[in-house]
Amino acid sequence: VDTARPRKERDVMKDGKRLVITIGRQFGSGGREVGSRLAEELGLGFYDKNILRMNSDESGIKESYYHLADERPGSKLLYKIVKGVTPELGAPSFGSDLISADNLFRFQSEVIRQLADGEDCVIIGRCADYVLEGRDGLVRVFLFADMDYRVKRITDLGYYEEKDVKKNIKRIDRERRDYHRYYTGRDWENVENYDLMLNTASLGTEGAVKAIREYLRIKGYEL
Repeated sequence: VDTARPRKERDVMKDGKRLVITIGRQFGSGGREVGSRLAEELGLGFYDKNILRMNSDESGIKESYYHLADERPGSKLLYKIVKGVTPELGAPSFGSDLISADNLFRFQSEVIRQLADGEDCVIIGRCADYVLEGRDGLVRVFLFADMDYRVKRITDLGYYEEKDVKKNIKRIDRERRDYHRYYTGRDWENVENYDLMLNTASLGTEGAVKAIREYLRIKGYEL
C-alpha cells in the first residue's frame, strides 16, 4: 500500500532551493508519525517504505529483495573486518551483483537523490542524511525516546506480543545502527550527524512536528 499522504499544491522553498527533511529515528520513537504529519502540514512529499516500490520500478528488481535488505547492513564480514571502509556508493551495477545488498543500496540512493532533485519532501531513514549530504536545503532530524515510552507505543500499535516488544525494539535499533555504520562509516546516534535531535518522550509526536516547523522558520523558510 502506498502510504504517502495527499499533498497540498505548493512548495516550501528558500532562496529558490528545495527543502528536503530527513528523519532518522529509534524504533518506536514515532518517526513515521512525525514525518507524515509534517509532510501533510507543509504539503511535502513523504517517503518511507513506499521508496522500496520506487526502487523496484527504477531497477527492475523485485520489490521483495528491497524489503529483505531494508535498513539492514550488507556483508557483515566486511563490516567486522574493516569498520572504516564503507561500500562504494557509485552507480548501481546490472552485473552479477545485481541483487546484492550493496547494489540495492546504490539503486536506493539514486532514487533518493532523484526525489530530492524533483520536489520538497520528507524522507524517513535509509541513510538519506548521508546520501544527500552537502545539499542546499537539507535538514537532518533524529528522533529518540526512552525505552518505556517506546515500549508503550509499540505495544499500543500491536506489532508484537507484549512479551516480545522490548527485544524487538532492541533488535531493530541494532539493525538500524549497523546499517548506518556499514553504509556511512558513522555512528547512527552521533549528534554531529544531525541539525536537530528531538526527544519524543518529552515533546510528544505533535510537539516534535512543531519543533521542526519552528526550526524551519528560524532558518528562513516561509511556511
